[in-house]
Amino acid sequence: MAELHQAILYSKADENAVDCFLCSRRCHVADGKRGFCRVRLNRGGTLYSLVYGRLIAQHMDPIEKKPLYHFLPGTVSYSIATPGCNFRCSFCQNWQISQIDAAPVFETLGYVSPEEVVQTAVSGGAATIAYTYTEPTIFMEYALDCARLAHRQGIRNVFVTNGFESPEAVEAMTGLIDAANVDLKAFSDDFYRTKCKARLQPVLDCIGNMHEAGIHVEVTTLVVPTQNDSEEELRAIARFVAGISSDIVWHISRFRPDYMETGLPPTPMEAMYLAHRVGQEAGLNYVYMGNVLTEDGQNTRCPGCGRVVVRRMGYARPAVDLSGTRCPECGREVSIVLD
Repeated sequence: MAELHQAILYSKADENAVDCFLCSRRCHVADGKRGFCRVRLNRGGTLYSLVYGRLIAQHMDPIEKKPLYHFLPGTVSYSIATPGCNFRCSFCQNWQISQIDAAPVFETLGYVSPEEVVQTAVSGGAATIAYTYTEPTIFMEYALDCARLAHRQGIRNVFVTNGFESPEAVEAMTGLIDAANVDLKAFSDDFYRTKCKARLQPVLDCIGNMHEAGIHVEVTTLVVPTQNDSEEELRAIARFVAGISSDIVWHISRFRPDYMETGLPPTPMEAMYLAHRVGQEAGLNYVYMGNVLTEDGQNTRCPGCGRVVVRRMGYARPAVDLSGTRCPECGREVSIVLD
């Protein structure tokens, strides 16, 4: 049985308290208490991770399922998660494992070492390890230890995240985490405060910080009817992403009723097409529609001549028609990582 693992990114405070700066909550944690994420415990002035090596989910997935469309398309990603989250989203799609209290299940999950994680990835022919399903920030110590070992085996590392990492956390990730899909859930601080128990600005800052750090960034917005689906808000999201780079991929995902939001309908296709259009009008070169199958919403087109250069159908292996990373028709560079 593994012992508690000391956390990173915290400092000691008075009376055996600690200040955690792993995420943008920057929790002040009294002795004997846990942070908002419920998985980091202060014991006598030392902060520990309760979930280091405690996997609650592990699957081999297509990289497109993350979703990452412009990072090693057609490859397999070994996807892992520990329980817990630093958000409280009322519409969470993985609430059964993200919103449980990790402490009671801590001992029941057993321990999986970083070496075992990497060996499983190698044996399964995975090109990446994805830290996903729940929020990987809250198991940063474990993710980074796995990532270091993975790089030695030629395997890259992916975060699927709510983007609430502190600048210090992004710095710690740099050089180890190769790509990230960041949820930009809305462009309203009120939405973040009421629906996620979080804030908007740290997410915006994190997206910019990751991009500047050289991490391949793609952005996902779950379009929730009546909550974040107005044309004004969708345009604001698209303009923000394009303002960082017109080559950042924007995934528009269709909402399906779940968790505390079962009274809402699925996202109308009209809203999906609207988001797709405003993304293009904002100058984004790559806009995709998730949870629906449409040719325009799945395929990658050359931003120069419009030729389909990556053809997708669901999670089947995509057909890539590129000369290196250039369009074979007009020679325009397509912003995509192929190897």
